[in-house]
Amino acid sequence: MNQLRFDGRVAVITGAGGGLGRAYALLLAARGAGVVVNDLGGGVDGHGQSEQAAAKVVEEIRAAGGCAISNGDSVSTAEGGRAIVQAALDEFGQLDVVINNAGILRDGALHKMTEEAFESVISVHLLGSYYVSQPAFAHMREAGYGRLVMTTSAAGLYGNFGQVNYSAAKLGLVGMAKSVAQEGAKYSIKSNAIAPVASSRMTEGLHVRGERLGGRPRRAVTEA
Repeated sequence: MNQLRFDGRVAVITGAGGGLGRAYALLLAARGAGVVVNDLGGGVDGHGQSEQAAAKVVEEIRAAGGCAISNGDSVSTAEGGRAIVQAALDEFGQLDVVINNAGILRDGALHKMTEEAFESVISVHLLGSYYVSQPAFAHMREAGYGRLVMTTSAAGLYGNFGQVNYSAAKLGLVGMAKSVAQEGAKYSIKSNAIAPVASSRMTEGLHVRGERLGGRPRRAVTEA
């Protein structure tokens, strides 16, 4: 079977300093893509900032013979999204693939959830995907080619106790992916949503309840 290759392509991967984002970055680079490894370097809750996470992944890629640069801009602002896309254009002269993977968690029961906890999760997951995808789409439209990936989850598709903010953001990404696909079709731009399941920093401390809802395990959070 022929291996799917990305030679001559350039990919931006947000939240690529660890977990699934890191895996995407390593795989695409190993298969020939130039990669922009974006990561703010904060905690799972979005607090803090460090350049080390993205830089370490870039070191791994380069040590294996791949081509990559690091970027520490935040996806949660329009300025940050434009800067991430511009970093790819400045370094490689093109942008073909965007994987919107960056995310944070601010779990809590609805009756105790603060506006800040709700809005911060929406800002990273939903708005962040828009802030990166919009300028990327404009470039791809002119180039006549592009691939955009939105990261949804089971929490968005089915709901999850204690994750009203996260679930709302994740289901919104499904609608975004479908609409972008319609707008991009005539320009050879494809848009898809994926719902990966993996053990990573984002899932540490979460457990499965004994009961099941519709045959699906429910993740639980503490109502402290």
